Amino acid sequence: MARFTAFSEDQSSGATAEVYGSIKQALGKVPNAYATLATLAPEALKAMLLADKVLATGPLSKPDQETVKLVISELAGCDYCVAAHSMVGKMVGLSPDALIKIRQGDLTGDAKRDVLVRFVRTLFLKHGTLPENEVQELQSVGYNGEQIVHIGLAISVITFTNTFNRINDTIVDFPKP
Repeated sequence: MARFTAFSEDQSSGATAEVYGSIKQALGKVPNAYATLATLAPEALKAMLLADKVLATGPLSKPDQETVKLVISELAGCDYCVAAHSMVGKMVGLSPDALIKIRQGDLTGDAKRDVLVRFVRTLFLKHGTLPENEVQELQSVGYNGEQIVHIGLAISVITFTNTFNRINDTIVDFPKP
């Protein structure tokens, strides 16, 4: 059971109702994590959604965005985000087998994706400045500076939701991966 209670859509008002409306328009429903964030801190949710909008219009492909979000969610142990981004990953063209391998840190058979997974895992698991060869390897498979900035942004966005969902024990309202 979640630790915080979310307002239902008909109970919401003000900034919470505004965020509910925009999420429902975009997604068709308001997922539990967003509902709770909108109830507790609508401005924080708006900031996260704005960052996600920057990602959506940026140079990083949707499969790459979902790869980053899935790697971080798996490493953080956020069951909510793993389920959500496994579902979205399928929607943007990642195969069920690739999704499992991404979560496990195994080779997917896509050399560029495998370097991305390795890079994100290394960045999450190691402290301090990354060795230059880690960044060079990412660049060698075609990621440019702007895309690398967006990889960092994707990590930041998903870290926010991972952290909140782990605090809240948000009830998963997506199919289990």
